[in-house]
Amino acid sequence: MAQAKQGKRVVAKNPKAYHDYFIEDTFEAGVALAGTEVKSIRLGNVNLKDSFCLVKDGQLTLHGVHISPYEKGNIFNKEPRRPRQLLMHKREIARLGAKAQQEGYAIIPLSVYFSGPRVKVEIGLAKGKKLYDKREAAARKDAKREMDRRMKERNR
Repeated sequence: MAQAKQGKRVVAKNPKAYHDYFIEDTFEAGVALAGTEVKSIRLGNVNLKDSFCLVKDGQLTLHGVHISPYEKGNIFNKEPRRPRQLLMHKREIARLGAKAQQEGYAIIPLSVYFSGPRVKVEIGLAKGKKLYDKREAAARKDAKREMDRRMKERNR
């Protein structure tokens, strides 16, 4: 069997999180998965849309992530949207839970990736954006794009 390659291979991202929230801090967490779920993630069959994390009884759980059933998994496949436990140190979970209790904060998964042979989830402590914040961010992005276009024309 070939040795697993080291490094970080991103499988899925959640770009909507950056649109809907201000990401204030990021954390890395492991995920408790079944074997067929890992195989399905390896094929890229994971969707982070509308997903979130909750802290309850000292446990951090991931909700709303859709991992498609592995087509060769038959009876070993699990429910695609089942809650999955995230693996972090108790102190980190307690600190994250305390911050998430504040008004307007949420814990949002930002990406799913492989770190060596293990599946990891990057989660972010996020504060919700208001509509005018989203408009301002879009205007800033358009202005930067226009500046880059003009600089490119000038350098020709």
